[in-house]
Amino acid sequence: MRAQTKLQSLVTAAILAAAITIMTAFLFHVPIGATGGYVHFGDALIYLSAALLPAPYAVGAAVVGAGLADLLTAPMWMPATVVIKSLVVLPFSSRGERLLTRRNAAATLLAGAITVVGYYLAEGLLFGGWAAFLMSVTGNLVQAVGSAVLFLALAGVLDRVDLKQRLYVLLQH
Repeated sequence: MRAQTKLQSLVTAAILAAAITIMTAFLFHVPIGATGGYVHFGDALIYLSAALLPAPYAVGAAVVGAGLADLLTAPMWMPATVVIKSLVVLPFSSRGERLLTRRNAAATLLAGAITVVGYYLAEGLLFGGWAAFLMSVTGNLVQAVGSAVLFLALAGVLDRVDLKQRLYVLLQH
């Protein structure tokens, strides 16, 4: 990868990290239970990052964006978030000309499962009990499904305006 392309990917990742932080911490941020967890749709932008950027940059955008959101709102979740969001981006692919591919649509299911299981395990480790299963799983399922639907809609719209090609052309000049 050329140095200019690396810099462009880094800048795009930084912009997406900022958008993830805002979407997660401030827009549709609904606290759930007594554990400090919350439902948000910032994962939709994490999915978008993973479909747009090469994996290392997508992981960076996800970890920085979601990590900062947790630092601002529920810091005890930050270590778990860094691990979980790193894993969430891996099923997606940024290869190809489209954001919305069969693989990326299917990846939302795996990413949702990683989120639900990851935060359930983190909650058990943080709070020493596994009894809050329903509250944790229900909230994380809402978050995963909502983020998947939002990503699918957003990716469809961005594909219609040919975002990946336009971004590629813009960044080459």
